[in-house]
Amino acid sequence: MATVLSPDICVIGAGSAGLSVAAGAAAFGVPVVLIERGLMGGDCLNYGCVPSKALIAAAKHADAVRKAVEFGVIAGEPVIDFKKVHAHVRSVIDAIAPNDSVERFTAMGVRVIQAEARFVDPDTVAAGGFTIRPRRFVIATGSSPVIPPIPGLADMDYLTNETLFDLTHLPEHLVIIGAGPVGLEMAQAHRRLGARVTVVDAGRALAKEDPELTRIVLGRLRGEGIVILENTRILSIERSASGVRLLGETVSGSLEANGSALLVAAGRKGNTAGLGLDAAGVAVTATGIAVDASLRTVNRRVYAIGDAAGGLQFTHAASYHASLVLREILFRLPARENRDIVPRATFTDPEIASVGLGEEDARACYGQVEVLRWSYADNDRAQAERSTTGLIKIITGRRGKIVGVGIVGAGAAEMINMWSVMISNGQSLRHVRNAIVPYPTMTEIGKRAVIAYYTPLTRTPFVRAIIRLLRRFG
Repeated sequence: MATVLSPDICVIGAGSAGLSVAAGAAAFGVPVVLIERGLMGGDCLNYGCVPSKALIAAAKHADAVRKAVEFGVIAGEPVIDFKKVHAHVRSVIDAIAPNDSVERFTAMGVRVIQAEARFVDPDTVAAGGFTIRPRRFVIATGSSPVIPPIPGLADMDYLTNETLFDLTHLPEHLVIIGAGPVGLEMAQAHRRLGARVTVVDAGRALAKEDPELTRIVLGRLRGEGIVILENTRILSIERSASGVRLLGETVSGSLEANGSALLVAAGRKGNTAGLGLDAAGVAVTATGIAVDASLRTVNRRVYAIGDAAGGLQFTHAASYHASLVLREILFRLPARENRDIVPRATFTDPEIASVGLGEEDARACYGQVEVLRWSYADNDRAQAERSTTGLIKIITGRRGKIVGVGIVGAGAAEMINMWSVMISNGQSLRHVRNAIVPYPTMTEIGKRAVIAYYTPLTRTPFVRAIIRLLRRFG
């Protein structure tokens, strides 16, 4: 007979979103059951953010060796030991894993059940010999790679982000389907580690980002030898003597791409299979679980957050979702998702990061907007670092209110943090104008763009007249 548990909250999924809810609720002494059928830490720790950034870091060091001569340091072509690169990636995962472990969450007071969860009715979940009937459910089951229906793909031994980091040898020629953040990050990392790389996408590379910014990233990637084929229809994939052959067509005609390994990075969709959502009365869309602005499903006892909700697929968005549902569940305070304040970043080199509205959306929303730009090449620190490729783009509405910011260049993902805070708080350019930033830093790029906004005031007759009047008083 199953043991019945009646916690306040039952969290299904121990990835970034689920762990944040469990930890937050437990901190307030709220009884929580956390159910996970796979690895603690979910996709981010085991297959996503952590291993990918560890691999990118290794690739960045290899690139630094190649470019050392620009600083008068003679190093030559780096020697890559890919088994040691793989060991580095695994060691980073192992170092972080204790933070997400069963032992740590059990010590917090969370009841962790390592089993598959399934709804048996709108109010009940069964998992591992337990029957759980909580006051609220939070589904945080993450997402999985989308595998496009390309003829021949099912017969191939292809890679996804869930298997890529198991490789202990560097592919000779990596063919990547998908020119989104994952595809391009991995393309550059593997290229810098010595592989040849071809990326194919049915649409525009980094399609969700500002074209003005993406042109700079794509220019760098192509300059490093990565072949990026946009607006390409993939007709079929088949085995070849080298490993894999991709056949496609563009507006210019047919194409053929041959490689030794194939990575599918064509997007992700929320994990919903096997949860018994029909029994729970929870609706599902093509991308994940259907939720309203407060992240509630049609079953008012059930929330869905993070990738499972089929919207923003970032670890920091998952943490944001967790804070929203905790606000509603614990404090009975209304909370609504606002995607305009969630920043995003792609960790290519140069990085690309943004928050708020893009230029096109800002014009549609506000009508008249002003766009400020400042180049990395006009920044002293960027010159010292030889990182002069890039720019900041600040979009403002009435009275200098900041409605969107995009940055492409070195450290863009770090610099976007300040602008995220400002947009979250509805601040304007005057708040940046009054701020003092250290010299020399990349952050000055944004400050200089803002100062340029106010420069025309120095030439207005009214302001100059006031200054002339004040000068008469000594």
